[in-house]
Amino acid sequence: MEKYYYLSLDFLSIIFPLMFSFYPKADFSKKWRFLGPAIAIPAVVFIIWDSWFTSMGVWGFNDRYLTGLRLGNLPIEEVLFFVCIPYACVFTYEAVNYLLKTPLSRATTAISGLMVLALAITGGVYIDHWYTSVTFIGLVSYLIILYNFRHTAFLSRFYFTFLFILIPFFIVNGILTGTGLPEPIVWYNDTENLGLRMLTIPVEDTFYGMLLILMNVSIFEFLQQRSNSRS
Repeated sequence: MEKYYYLSLDFLSIIFPLMFSFYPKADFSKKWRFLGPAIAIPAVVFIIWDSWFTSMGVWGFNDRYLTGLRLGNLPIEEVLFFVCIPYACVFTYEAVNYLLKTPLSRATTAISGLMVLALAITGGVYIDHWYTSVTFIGLVSYLIILYNFRHTAFLSRFYFTFLFILIPFFIVNGILTGTGLPEPIVWYNDTENLGLRMLTIPVEDTFYGMLLILMNVSIFEFLQQRSNSRS
């Protein structure tokens, strides 16, 4: 059964959001036409990035917990990760905002600015650490793009929701990186990151996940806005 561990994590990540996607008062399934591209476009970017880093030995996968099916040099479970996790996270983004009606915050620009400054400096100082530099500079670049195109109205809601997303994030990534298991499902070459871990999770994983979900949500919001402006 161990060979199904990673696949099971993918399945468990998406099954409950998928089941509740048809809730009548907030029917998430009606937004699937926006969600499809919002998942697919970042998935292509991250799968290419993932494959590149796997070939470089920045990280790798433990065959003990894999079915053995692959797409190129990536386990099929890793490819599915970029579908299942974004679906669950965008669903959470929609659900949190529906339930709590989170207001826009004027602190959004300050939060973004501080994060851009801190990540740009750290990414520059550790430019020879591939995971650190590419992740931090990638997130900085994407935030700058969003501000340049004035596509930032959703950011305060995103930051707020991301606090909720961190809870399942730490559970899933904790298991992937070895929490509660004899060996990690995904291993990391610590010479390519800061070597700082939250239990078993490299600190870079938080910002890697943030970049992925930020891309998903920003494209999702953009497509909805474009559709509304045409109607």
